[in-house]
Amino acid sequence: MTSRIPMPSDCSKRMRYLAILLVLAPLLAFAANCSEQEPTATASQEPQRSIRIGLIPEQNIFLQKKRYQPLADYLSEKTGVRIELRVLSRYGNIIQNFVSKGLDGAFFGSFTAALAHRKLGVEAVARPEYPDGSSTYHGLLFVRKDSGIRNGNDMKGKRFAFVDKATTAGWLLPLYYFKTQGIRDYRSWLKESYFAGTHEGAIYDVLERNADIGAAKNTVFEALAREDPRISEDLLILARSPDVPENGLCVRKTLDEPLKRKLRETLLGLDTTREGKRILKKFGARRFIQTSENDYAVVFEYAREIGLDLETYDYMNE
Repeated sequence: MTSRIPMPSDCSKRMRYLAILLVLAPLLAFAANCSEQEPTATASQEPQRSIRIGLIPEQNIFLQKKRYQPLADYLSEKTGVRIELRVLSRYGNIIQNFVSKGLDGAFFGSFTAALAHRKLGVEAVARPEYPDGSSTYHGLLFVRKDSGIRNGNDMKGKRFAFVDKATTAGWLLPLYYFKTQGIRDYRSWLKESYFAGTHEGAIYDVLERNADIGAAKNTVFEALAREDPRISEDLLILARSPDVPENGLCVRKTLDEPLKRKLRETLLGLDTTREGKRILKKFGARRFIQTSENDYAVVFEYAREIGLDLETYDYMNE
């Protein structure tokens, strides 16, 4: 005779289900609580709300801020990310400040862009194109017309105003010029040399006879000459560098890709809106154009010609 396992009654079934629910209730509540807290876990992954952009001191730092602030305000409005400008006191500081001050990008000159690319891996975004269609500049070597200086031989025993060791116009050009003139050691050839810190400073130091020879970028030279006729009347240009990219925005390679793309699109689209055109007019440009590492090939080549290894180059002024 086979024994049969008795089936539980309906009442006992209900009691068993109730017991199971009592066990599961705390687990279900814990799971629901975890679900409600999920947004907190992702809050740290939200897009950046502000970024810091550095400006190199090619002119008076107050004029630099005045020129770039309307552009920064426009970018802030269109990207939804607050753009904080940081005007740097010297060119050479920009590499250290990119790290120490937590900069996310900078409007680099051609040489500082090449340096930052080699040393920090920054990525070029865009640069301005001016009303005459140019998006490049070149360096100028100049003296007073009444100085009697016309070549390297005439510079012996004179005073030279460089801009900074991290500039194409205010450093690479003079070094290349000395090389073409057969001057091996400019320090012993010149009576004195120093760094003016800005292109504007180097130009006015020569104009005011504080230095005999100077070097600066042509765009600053020409802008100042429009305001001060003495610059064209009293200064003589002895040499110029190859054309190199105008100051362009470069950003750290780890910047959020969507934000990087938005910055590029906003800059490239400035000339398509009424407000954008107003900003461009204040900035002194016609539009912004796309820029990449390839645009700085001439700077890399120029540095090689005078024997500078950008990855190991000590760009700090003495």
